[in-house]
Amino acid sequence: MSANRFDTLVLHAGAAPDPTTGARATPIYQTTSFSFRDTDHAASLFNMERSGHVYSRISNPTVAVFEERVAALEGGAGASARRADKPRCISRSLR
Repeated sequence: MSANRFDTLVLHAGAAPDPTTGARATPIYQTTSFSFRDTDHAASLFNMERSGHVYSRISNPTVAVFEERVAALEGGAGASARRADKPRCISRSLR
């Protein structure tokens, strides 16, 4: 997406259309926890051997798209966004 204009990146970077519905907007996942296929899958996520979501305070799909979008806008390889307190969000682009 590096060839896209800023306006396009703001709206679409880090997200893909939903394969089932074709919806373009990123959904807001209002959940605190995620299920695992089995105990080995859970262990690999907790040991950071595989990427995925375990608990919303650590990561969730909505924040992951936001982080990818910030990275695309800043030209970084990745980004990290964490909630420092209720009114603020800290984001950092990794270059």
